[in-house]
Amino acid sequence: MKAAGTVAMKCIAFLLALSGSAALAQPFPSKPVRIVVPFPPGGSTDIAARLVAPKLSELWKQPVVVENKPGAAANIGADFVAKSPPDGHTQLLATTALAASAAIFDKLTYDPVKDLAPVVFVAAIPNLLMLHSSVPATTPQAFVAYAKANPGKLNFASPGASTGQRLSFELFKQMAGLDIVHVAYKGGAPAGQALLAGEVQAMIMNVVEAQPHVKGGRLRALAATTLKRAPGFPEVPTLAETVAPGLDASVWQGVLVAGGTPADTIARIRADWTAVLAQPDVREKLVGLGMDLAPGTSAEFAQFLNAEIAKWKKVAQTANIKGE
Repeated sequence: MKAAGTVAMKCIAFLLALSGSAALAQPFPSKPVRIVVPFPPGGSTDIAARLVAPKLSELWKQPVVVENKPGAAANIGADFVAKSPPDGHTQLLATTALAASAAIFDKLTYDPVKDLAPVVFVAAIPNLLMLHSSVPATTPQAFVAYAKANPGKLNFASPGASTGQRLSFELFKQMAGLDIVHVAYKGGAPAGQALLAGEVQAMIMNVVEAQPHVKGGRLRALAATTLKRAPGFPEVPTLAETVAPGLDASVWQGVLVAGGTPADTIARIRADWTAVLAQPDVREKLVGLGMDLAPGTSAEFAQFLNAEIAKWKKVAQTANIKGE
């Protein structure tokens, strides 16, 4: 009787294991999907996510909801996705802030490399050095001269302490020999509002967020931070061609999921994001905002992310930037 009971218990355990495996092996998507944006509403990342979400919903036959989880230099949203079930149903639309955090913070509540799996690169977005009208400079050369004449008296905004825009400005400062004080905000939109209000005098802003302010005459676009002039702003010179030879920095966006997500799920998500980004109406809208759409393989995105972390780690060490 004891032997029979043991056999029965083993059979039950085996069947339960099979049942659990079957549940884990459910094809993606089997429930609603969340796209986590680690910034407040209104920024370029939020715009892209909300444009793509309904298109993905059509493909996946499931609701796709955009959730904004700002704070802690974009690490609240990244941590949330890193600790979510590894099934692809919670996705992170990350930016340069992810690489910057990995470069700056000695300790995070998640491992940006091990706990997150790269899915697909979405877009690169050129940056513009933007000035408030109170700054008496209309060229990069004049701004550098003005900043050097007023060391420590100018402030620059960023969407967060460990964001790409902050590190891009720090790189500019290092190359031009400037002393400009950093002020961090919780996202691109709040930082932009601070610049508009004159709370700060300068900011490196991506072209998606800068475009309406420049067209409305509310802010001055002084220079692009990429090697080539920004699409839509052919009259705006680059820092590389004027005061900082070789400077090349842009904001990027990419999709990641929790580490351990099955390879076939990652492949499905990558293929569907790529298909949506190729749809004429989506492409026209995002390219019109200044985004350079360049989806590739998951392996290419992983390689790019590692290179970004190494690049910004050098900038952070030189500027003595510590995780806040």
